[in-house]
Amino acid sequence: MPELPEVETTRRGVSPYLVGRVVEDLQIRDRRLRWPIDAGLPAVLRNARVTGVSRRGKYLLVEFQHGTLLIHLGMSGSLRVVERGIEPQRHDHVDILVRDGPSLRFNDPRRFGSFHFTDDPGRHPLLAHLGPEPLDAGFNAPDLAARARGRKTSIKTFIMNAGVVAGVGNIYANEALFRAGIHPARAAGRVAPARLEGLVESIREVLRAAIECGGTTLRDFVGGDGRPGYFRQSLAVYERDGDPCRQCGTTIRRRVLAQRATYYCPRCQR
Repeated sequence: MPELPEVETTRRGVSPYLVGRVVEDLQIRDRRLRWPIDAGLPAVLRNARVTGVSRRGKYLLVEFQHGTLLIHLGMSGSLRVVERGIEPQRHDHVDILVRDGPSLRFNDPRRFGSFHFTDDPGRHPLLAHLGPEPLDAGFNAPDLAARARGRKTSIKTFIMNAGVVAGVGNIYANEALFRAGIHPARAAGRVAPARLEGLVESIREVLRAAIECGGTTLRDFVGGDGRPGYFRQSLAVYERDGDPCRQCGTTIRRRVLAQRATYYCPRCQR
């Protein structure tokens, strides 16, 4: 699933082709995504000028004067810049046709992505519950400690809760916990404040590093330019079970926490 770095990579890739331009049309080939695309959406966007492209958690926000288009890439989606006239492939469900420019094409083999238009994104049900952005100052150790106090859920499950912090998915939760030296199964309420400070910094470090590499290509993800991300080559624990830890040589282990594959070094993480 595309996580925050992949969505940020997409945002940076498509912004130059959208901001300040007029949407000529929205071509929908298949409305049957996670939630059916509103049949009236093309009329809402037609001839509207894009004023900005931002991100909230794992959502892309294409901003217009009269509202905002929320795009979620789902489990396998990508938004790519394509030249006009290129024939769509089987899973190319939506084209955003930009006046005097190339198209943006939404491809989603599993159809778990979604498109929504709202006049108030902060109050939209998909965004209203989200916690602070992990790269913003609002995400900090004192706040995280207050939220974690008394919580028995595992620290990994805790930081993957979008209401606690927006956009920390499975890949980067595993990697951040390794960097912070925290065992993923440790109860959130039993992680000392000083270690939470280190975890906040580790989350930021791993997300920034992944963004600089253009994201992590595990199966389907490519950026807006159609190229894969390269952070996978830097993964310390994710999907490395059975391999030696790059820090101490101990065998990386795998277990399941809250139905998610979890990878860790039993020696480096306590």
